[in-house]
Amino acid sequence: MTFVDEVKNAVTPRAALLVIGVLALQILFIASYIGALHKPKPTDVAFGVVAPQQMSQQLVSDLDGLPGGPLDPREVGSEDEAREQIMNRDLYGALIVSPEGSTDTLLVASGGGTALSGALERIITEAEGSEKRTVETVDVAGASSEDFNGLSSFYLVIGWCVGGYLCASILAISAGAKPANRQRALIRTGTMALYSIAGGIGGAIVVGPILGALPGSFWGLSGLGALVVFAVGMITLALQALTGIVGIGLAVLIVVIAGNPSAGGAFPLPMLPDFWRAIGPALPPGAGTWTARSIAYFRGNAVTGPLLVLSAWAVVGTAVTMLMSMRKRSPEDPADAPARSGGGADAGPAPSGGSTAV
Repeated sequence: MTFVDEVKNAVTPRAALLVIGVLALQILFIASYIGALHKPKPTDVAFGVVAPQQMSQQLVSDLDGLPGGPLDPREVGSEDEAREQIMNRDLYGALIVSPEGSTDTLLVASGGGTALSGALERIITEAEGSEKRTVETVDVAGASSEDFNGLSSFYLVIGWCVGGYLCASILAISAGAKPANRQRALIRTGTMALYSIAGGIGGAIVVGPILGALPGSFWGLSGLGALVVFAVGMITLALQALTGIVGIGLAVLIVVIAGNPSAGGAFPLPMLPDFWRAIGPALPPGAGTWTARSIAYFRGNAVTGPLLVLSAWAVVGTAVTMLMSMRKRSPEDPADAPARSGGGADAGPAPSGGSTAV
């Protein structure tokens, strides 16, 4: 047998295509992470200005005209209103101008990401210095001392996402890449739900009682975790039902390659390039990170939209998984091939008394 024949036997066309797919994912991973995170800078950050009426509009105009457009300033009626809007996550910060002295107050919320609150402090300090004024920073929703750079929420959600697609992948490939029938799809969905509950509670225990990394409602974080894990798990099962083993790669593409760098974890959304800023809130890591920070630092405010996003992923994933399990299969359907060889997705009870994988 020639060397070429050996290569053909060792690397089948299907394996070659999968290797090419992995290479594409690897390049996309590098491009996505470096593209999103190599040069973070604040752009159009929602920012409040509380100032005497005679100077408010001019100050807003001056801040709006800063080089690079870092701020999207708007007038706010009072300091209390500015604080409330920050806690509602409508603003990332606010400048309170003293009508008498030369020292103003900058309100920030490092619980939403210390990289952004630090950037706001630098921008406003420089702008105030050019006007011979000083600024005092007040953190109205400060990150926990055990939550370095406000990253714990992000890593918690990433852990939930990883658990979701790994569990779904194991459930699917343990008996063939596609769900064979409605019963098996129901079993997998139920297993995914139980795993999600356990994963949500487990993550909340680690960041709360064990490490003390995040404040906020324990059960709120547990529920969020269950939803994140289930949403990622079910969309992974759905993709595997549609495309077979390629679905694992598609899940990695959505959750890891596109979702992680756009989640606003290392750098909050206003510091990301436009593409990643646009897609982040619509993907599970971004929706989960925003919600976890809201639960931990912002009294659970502004979570309706992200929770709807996560719920949509869960519902669509479940619906596609169930619909694909009910489709009629032809005798030549690749998903049935393992069954005909005695060990795959549609295999009956093993002749020797072995069990069928779920």
